Amino acid sequence: MSAPEPTDRDDASTEPSAAPAGVSTATEAAAAAPEEPESQEARQDPEEPEAPGAEREPAAGGAAASGEAAAAEEAGDGAGEGAGGGRSRADLLPSPLFVLLAGVCGLAGWLSWTRAELSWGNDGTTVYVPALFILTGWAVSIALHEFGHAATACALGDRAQRGGAYLRLNPFRYGELFANLLMPLAFVLFAGVGLTGPAGYVNHAAVGGRGWRSAVAAAGIGVSLVLAAALAAAVAALVPAGMFTDNWMLGGLMYLCYLNLTVALVNVLPVPGLDGFDVVAPFLPERLVARVRPWGVFGVIAVFAVLWVPTVNVAVPTLLIDLFAAVGLPQMDIGFGEVLLRFWA
Repeated sequence: MSAPEPTDRDDASTEPSAAPAGVSTATEAAAAAPEEPESQEARQDPEEPEAPGAEREPAAGGAAASGEAAAAEEAGDGAGEGAGGGRSRADLLPSPLFVLLAGVCGLAGWLSWTRAELSWGNDGTTVYVPALFILTGWAVSIALHEFGHAATACALGDRAQRGGAYLRLNPFRYGELFANLLMPLAFVLFAGVGLTGPAGYVNHAAVGGRGWRSAVAAAGIGVSLVLAAALAAAVAALVPAGMFTDNWMLGGLMYLCYLNLTVALVNVLPVPGLDGFDVVAPFLPERLVARVRPWGVFGVIAVFAVLWVPTVNVAVPTLLIDLFAAVGLPQMDIGFGEVLLRFWA
């Protein structure tokens, strides 16, 4: 039996009702719109698992991104010097502030050498330029002492030192400005004691073995010894043996030599806050070091208090003068430099 053929009434019942003139129905609008090709993602059944290739593709991209991030991090830690790693050779150059500080020190030294202050109407009873020369020279010495720690740590693996204030010789940007700059300046101004504050931050875990950590701590002492030797050699070259001088710049060089030598000798003491403690710290129990190290600034103040005792304050310069004489530098007049620095005393 054949199916009945559709009639006009059936066709009319399946057609949508006519809309008013000028108004198109949603069905007509959808029919009029161009049919866009269905994307592969839309055709894919969300409940069906993705092909293995689709899973590996984002994983490969993530691995590449992770590799780039690791490379960038490594370059940022100092392995690379290009701009791609966020580091450059400028991270290893002295900061402009240090160059300015050294320039002021050099200018004050020249004015002290020529006694230019006397031509400014000063009668010479109280002079100020030599004090500026000694103060700026002491600030330069502090920056170089801390640079010794930072440069050694960076060379041994602590890449965080790159671009930092300690490696770029910028004492005005030290993280511990009071302990590393202001306190040593105050020690010299008010007591004539050459003493640095606790060493700047070093990532000891990045440095490695215990011997290398001790080397980082000893580097500051070595720099101060080199500075003292260089200043003593300059005085010996400019002042004949057995002779004395009243030249202001030479008096300042003698006093700076004394300050740097004091720093080197006192820092050997294994007192928390001094380099001597950091030299032996890698061989001590970690729990003990962790408890004691935060109190380092008070250890430095305690040592300063001992050096400020009148008997000790006189004995230390006398001992160093005898040491200078023993090595053939009898002309090292430390007292002259102290008078130039502490002109108000």
